[in-house]
Amino acid sequence: MGMVQWSHCGNIGCKIIVKDQKMLRVNQIKIKTDHSFEQLKRKTAEYLHIPTEELQYIKIQRQSIDARRKPDVFYCYSVDVCVKDEKKVLKRFHGKENQVSCIQPVVYTFPKPGDRLLKHPIVIVGMGPTGLFCAYYLTMHGYPVVLLERGRAVEQRQKDVENFWKTGKLDPSSNVQFGEGGAGTFSDGKLNTLVKDKDGRNREVLETFVKFGAKESICYEAKPHIGTDMLIQVIRNMRNEIVRNGGVVRFESQLTDIEVKNGQICGVIVNGGERIACEQVVLAIGHSARDTFSMLYEKGIPMEAKAFAVGFRVEHPQSMINENQYGTGNPGKIGAAPYKVTARAQNGRGVYSFCMCPGGYVVNASSEEGFLAVNGMSYSARDGVNANSAVIVSVTPEDYPSGHPLGGVEFQRNLERKAFELGNGKIPVQRYGAFKARVRGEITEAESSCDTEPAKLQPASKGEHCWTDLTAVLPVECNKAFVDGMEEFGRQIAGFDRPDAILSGVESRTSSPVRILRDEKLQSEIKGLYPCGEGAGYAGGITSAAMDGLRVAEMIAKEYCAE
Repeated sequence: MGMVQWSHCGNIGCKIIVKDQKMLRVNQIKIKTDHSFEQLKRKTAEYLHIPTEELQYIKIQRQSIDARRKPDVFYCYSVDVCVKDEKKVLKRFHGKENQVSCIQPVVYTFPKPGDRLLKHPIVIVGMGPTGLFCAYYLTMHGYPVVLLERGRAVEQRQKDVENFWKTGKLDPSSNVQFGEGGAGTFSDGKLNTLVKDKDGRNREVLETFVKFGAKESICYEAKPHIGTDMLIQVIRNMRNEIVRNGGVVRFESQLTDIEVKNGQICGVIVNGGERIACEQVVLAIGHSARDTFSMLYEKGIPMEAKAFAVGFRVEHPQSMINENQYGTGNPGKIGAAPYKVTARAQNGRGVYSFCMCPGGYVVNASSEEGFLAVNGMSYSARDGVNANSAVIVSVTPEDYPSGHPLGGVEFQRNLERKAFELGNGKIPVQRYGAFKARVRGEITEAESSCDTEPAKLQPASKGEHCWTDLTAVLPVECNKAFVDGMEEFGRQIAGFDRPDAILSGVESRTSSPVRILRDEKLQSEIKGLYPCGEGAGYAGGITSAAMDGLRVAEMIAKEYCAE
């Protein structure tokens, strides 16, 4: 056996450093939510039919919530263990490998450098999770990096965003979409992803977040989140480490042009004037960099329109969601309940919840003057009175006003312009009952678009709101699909389609409407140009974006030496 080192990490788990170490993966350990770490160890030993003292080490691999017998709610664990007599335990569970099996944990390894020398620093454009992780791993392994961010440092960005929510005065360079940390900074810091993790990148991303200040439980929670307040601190710590490793970080530095010679990137233009010579440019620009998309298109960078989804933020009482999910309106230490719902509308469009924020807020997430978009966010405590999520409807390039590669951007802008005009710059909101009645032609005097009863559920928002009629925002077919979805969700979660549920519009930045094409080496047809992350159409959320940035860092490392 290889060497194993363990360090205790609080009362709920252990962290392991493994080299060539096989372990047992034990699944389906169910225990009350108020347990201690010692109780979990004893429960695991009982499950394996061994004395507790024979359980040498234990590490939580996954923790989920089992609420099938609500209000009796349990944690359900998968744990990795070392035991005194591994063969005896495996023999006992022969034929029950879904319960106990022998595994070898995947240990992430950054590749050794290639044999080509770098003439210039690597330029990384954007400081969302894609750019940050790409820069961090390259600088950590000795590669020279210049990191460009069009917005401001996260500390100043936070002040700019809060000022916008308070006054309505938008800073186009520093807002919910632009600035250090990217668009995901002002959300819930949700870290769940459906990306497969055969190379250990997902685990590496989570452990890196922990290294820079996130709570350790994100490494094993089924639906991990950091929280907007904590994520801001994590981002700042990560940036400081990049600088300590020799990286150059530049804020208020927007990519405005690229230079190409003989099919190879050779330089970038910053803020319309300054030139930086380079041979590798990582495009981690985010899904809202519309002006950059246009510039790249004009330069002949291959791209295409892609499908995404649009809709509204929907708010319910968090106590209602807790009651439905856990059988109690006050779930105690397990915290505010999340949900996930999906449906197929009568017209064939997919309808689903997205970016669900327990105990959260709807936020004005605009980034352009005269256009309005919303998002959702939660603080780490998730203790707000309302739950919200985007309920969104799938759209495809066939819905866009043209077949242009940037047709999806035009489609987004049309929706956001309508939302801005409806609310005169404030978040436009409407009761679901009124919205449904108007979509189905059943409107009555009692079902007004306006909020006439102050005692009803009220919006929990960051930024001013205005009561109006939202049916004018989305295309007619999307409105019909949205109502079909809400009615189906009402059958899945009691009260989801309640008439006083609050809709806020418009949720239009769910993912990039553009894909910037790249080859098997993760490069555009312009050599040295690496489109990556959510903005380039290769990720969807913080974790997958960070993983894609890590992939690009690996690819660069395989081709180039640091010195």
